[in-house]
Amino acid sequence: MTAIPYQYVVLRCVPRVDREEFTNVGVVLFADAVDYLDAAFHLDATRLNAFAPGLDLADVDAALTVVCDVCRGVTGRGRPTLATPGKRFGWLAAPRSTVVQPGPVHGGVTHDPAAQLHALADRLVRA
Repeated sequence: MTAIPYQYVVLRCVPRVDREEFTNVGVVLFADAVDYLDAAFHLDATRLNAFAPGLDLADVDAALTVVCDVCRGVTGRGRPTLATPGKRFGWLAAPRSTVVQPGPVHGGVTHDPAAQLHALADRLVRA
């Protein structure tokens, strides 16, 4: 079985951009060789409420849902129209100053991008 190179970003919840404090809430994984782009996220309400009292979890969930839509190529309602998974990953990985921000791009190799996405989400997001 051939190893498939991939790139990923960890999605961070940054309730106060000025403080630069964050907690990981999701992962986006892109494997160009197989046109794979998907995201996984998990919101731990107890953890987020302790980290940022008053944070609107519905807004964070909505932002992460948009990320998942962009991965699938859903357009409209503020979502970009980008033809390829590579362009969509580039858009998702671009720095931004919102409550959900991507971290740096990392890479690796895998035999199963979907399984790797969930393994990264388990290791980097779920407590």
